[in-house]
Amino acid sequence: MQYITLNNGNRMPQLGFGVWQVPDEEATPAVSKALEVGYRSIDTAKVYENESGVGKALATSSVSREDLFITTKVWNSDQGYDNTLKAFDKSLEKLGIDYVDLYLIHWPTPEFDDYVETYKAMEKLYNDGRAKAIGVCNFNIEHLQRLLDECDVVPAVNQVECHPYLQQNELKDFCEKHNIYLEAWSPLMNGGEVLNNDAVKQIANKYGKTSAQVIIRWHLQSDAIVIPKSVTPSRIEENFNVFDFELSADDMNEISKLGRNQRKGPEPSEMNKR
Repeated sequence: MQYITLNNGNRMPQLGFGVWQVPDEEATPAVSKALEVGYRSIDTAKVYENESGVGKALATSSVSREDLFITTKVWNSDQGYDNTLKAFDKSLEKLGIDYVDLYLIHWPTPEFDDYVETYKAMEKLYNDGRAKAIGVCNFNIEHLQRLLDECDVVPAVNQVECHPYLQQNELKDFCEKHNIYLEAWSPLMNGGEVLNNDAVKQIANKYGKTSAQVIIRWHLQSDAIVIPKSVTPSRIEENFNVFDFELSADDMNEISKLGRNQRKGPEPSEMNKR
């Protein structure tokens, strides 16, 4: 495992395991398998409705809590200062733990304009030691800048859709300037067309790896945190086995040429669902 150091000095595994769209009852065996393979970072969220399933896997794991990095998120309907504090308590209860390593705002939902108050509640959780780091998901530069202007704690992480077809270079540059790590969700484009891209497949053949492994490696070498998801045991292992090779500069450049600003998910400024 490779680790990165967040802006508050805490270490985070650079490769994590995501459980988006994994039913609660399937989350338990999937997370258990991930921990067995070697993952130590687990990424869930209130809206995924699988925090309890994740918690069951954590409770039965032989991995000590100190060696785990657990992330969850406050959903849009729970935003606002008091609501966020209540939502956090519920998430901890479902996960069966007494702190999280990273707590994130799931979307800025700018139409409702309460993400600043939400973040201030998260600052309290951080200052109380109940969230070891805090950050955001799906924040554009304008949303991040407002937090930097109006709040005290610089977000540790901005988790956004990122893959070879949506490389987020301008956002990455802004985050890097402010010592915020970019974390990639949908890093494989939800198993989409990028896996069948000819350039990616040629690079995969060169290294004797799969397209998914090459793309995960591209994220790692691009200094991003990456959280691929799968419930298939063989794929969970495959996605983890990316530390035994390194892409050349030419191969990195070839993948970097694939950007086309193509999203699978919503544009953050337009996502106001509650």
